[in-house]
Amino acid sequence: MKKYLFFALVAAIGLTSCDKEDKELARATLNRTNDGSSVIGVAKFFDAGDGKIRMALRIDFADRADSTVAVHFHEHGDCGNMGENAHGHWNPTKEAHGKWGSGSYHSGDIGNIELDAKGQGEIIVTTDRWSIANGDAKSIIGRGIIVHGGTDDYKTQPTGNSGPRIGCGVIEAIK
Repeated sequence: MKKYLFFALVAAIGLTSCDKEDKELARATLNRTNDGSSVIGVAKFFDAGDGKIRMALRIDFADRADSTVAVHFHEHGDCGNMGENAHGHWNPTKEAHGKWGSGSYHSGDIGNIELDAKGQGEIIVTTDRWSIANGDAKSIIGRGIIVHGGTDDYKTQPTGNSGPRIGCGVIEAIK
């Protein structure tokens, strides 16, 4: 009897740990701002349940190996003019710039990403501050993602003194 109970328990644990595949909701391909065609990363957005969205952002930028870059969501999904057409940080809650998850911060204050010796790095953020719904003030669809050439100091208002815009992408819904 104990043997059957053990196998039933193992089967139950196995079934509950087999999560359904996360549904991808949106994506942004990040390109260099100086040429617009060299891909340096991708941000994928998934339904995390309970009204939350999870972003997995990966950068692969060999020219920036062994450095740290700042990443922010910007108001407009326009990467023209070396990323300047994306305008300022996306800040629907009108909060002060800061570090994600501490004190006040913009909904677009993603943070710093350390790149390894190959120029690769990633960050994962899960939040209820974002949505993909049309007309929602929290919607990330159509926003720009900017990769900056420096690190975010999390203090300087409103940008974090993050340096030049070296990468840009536009968040687009997955149909």
